[in-house]
Parts: sequence; structure tokens; C-alpha cells
Amino acid sequence: MNYLVFDIGGSSIKYALMDQQAHFINKGKVPTPNTKEDLYTSLSQLYKQFENVQGIGISLPGVVDSQKGYTYTSGALDYYNDTNFVDELSAYIPVSITIGNDAKCAANAEIGFGSLIDVDDAIVLVLGTGIGGCLVIDHKVIMGKHFCSGEASSVITDYHKPFDNQLFYHRCGIDGLLKHVQQAMSSEQCYTGEEIFEMANSGNQDVIKGIDDFTYELAIQIFNIHTWFDSERVAIGGGISSQPLLIDLLKKNIDHIYETLKSGLYPCPKPNIVKCVYGNDANLVGALYQHLSR
Repeated sequence: MNYLVFDIGGSSIKYALMDQQAHFINKGKVPTPNTKEDLYTSLSQLYKQFENVQGIGISLPGVVDSQKGYTYTSGALDYYNDTNFVDELSAYIPVSITIGNDAKCAANAEIGFGSLIDVDDAIVLVLGTGIGGCLVIDHKVIMGKHFCSGEASSVITDYHKPFDNQLFYHRCGIDGLLKHVQQAMSSEQCYTGEEIFEMANSGNQDVIKGIDDFTYELAIQIFNIHTWFDSERVAIGGGISSQPLLIDLLKKNIDHIYETLKSGLYPCPKPNIVKCVYGNDANLVGALYQHLSR
């Protein structure tokens, strides 16, 4: 049996036809529309391109009740807030549909087919525009009472200015990384993530310091979560997680913090950092696993 899965992002919708073992049969992407009705139409048109689709799994930004198929917020898209998303889309597409928050779907990919397939309790952090993620308990993603569990960008790392919005964005995902690099370079020039890692991999010490500073703050967030949760594994995903330098610097900072804490009375084991397996395909694979699990 084949399933159609969608990953709705701010600029594009990725889609894939997959089998039950998460093998890709067909994949592509189209621009993300600017209205809810156009979004439904676009998804419907993609569905009509394929035959014998048994069901549809969707990853999308926002606060999502997967059980009810309801979206409370819609992230940067901002046009399907407070929406019975599955009911409305079902008027366009006559097969079973499930939806899930994008970071939660990325975690489901690792639970079902990737780095957490043999783990009961874990932390997943997805480095995107912000830092999303979730807790995994008994091999299941924990949604939270208000479906907001795992929004790691909100973990405070500077108690001097805990409510400073600039500090909030400074520690968030790609934007935070870019700001750390700008500070280290004493420059206001804007770079892309690709340019930053190209400079770092070429030996630019200022850029390496900026990435190091970013991963140090990320390591603090991980310890904050891990101390409460005592996870078996911490899986790092998102586009920049494919950069070996970032994972190496993160592990270095995890080691440094752990050795410092261990000299006192810190009772927890060191967080076990792994890279997510599915990278840019994680949301698609996770949307499939969530659909099959339902």
C-alpha cells in the first residue's frame, strides 16, 4: 500500500509517495500558497496526480491537535489558526488524513525508522528557524496538555534578561547561529547558513568561534531539559545538523559542561548526543509514521 505525505513549510510544500516501510516512490515540491483555500486546492491537485493512495499524512507548522485534526496556530503562515483542518481538507480529498506539528513529525521519523527506533525515552531538538522538538516517553511523542511541549527556543539561558525578545531570537535556531557568528566576526554582514559553514570548514577562526558559542548555548538548553528528564538519547535534527562541525562542537561543549558539573554533585549521566537520520526528509517520514500509527 502507498501513502501520500506532505511537509508544509513557509516557502514550499514537499510531497512524497511512500510505502509502509518509508521507501520513497516519488517526491517533489511546489510553492506554498498564500491562503488556506489555495493550500487545500494545491494539496488536492497533488493528490490527483497519484493512483491508489491509501491515506495522507501531513506535517505542518503550528500548535496542532493530531487526534482531533485541529490547528490552533499556523506558525509563520498565519492563515489556518483555529481550524478544523482535517475536516475541511476532507472535502477536497476523499481518503484518511492525519496532521502533525512539524517538529513532532521529525521526532516520529526517528522513533519509527531512525536513531530512536531502539529507545524508550529521548529528547529531540530540531534546529530550524527556531528550535523545536519534543520529549519521547515510552517510545511515543509527548504532545503536552496544550500541544506545546518541546518548544525549546523558549528555554531561558540568560537569567539577567530572561524576557528580552532579542535574546530569545539570539538563541533560536538558524537566526541565533547567524547572530553568534556576526558577533564573533564583529560584523553586521548577513550570511547564509551555507556560507557560514563554508567559511568555518575553510578554517575561519572567527566563524568557528561563533558556531562554538551557539552550540555552547544549545548545550546549556540540553542540560536544562536533560536534568529534569534523564533521557537515554538526544537526537539533533534540522538542516544544519548535517554539518559535522556543528555536531562536533556541540559534543565538545556537552563534554565541557558535564566535566564541570561532575566535579560537584551533578547526579545525571552525560547526555548522549546523536544526529537524526532523516535530515530534510524527516517531516515526510514522520508524517507517514504518525499516519500508520493512527
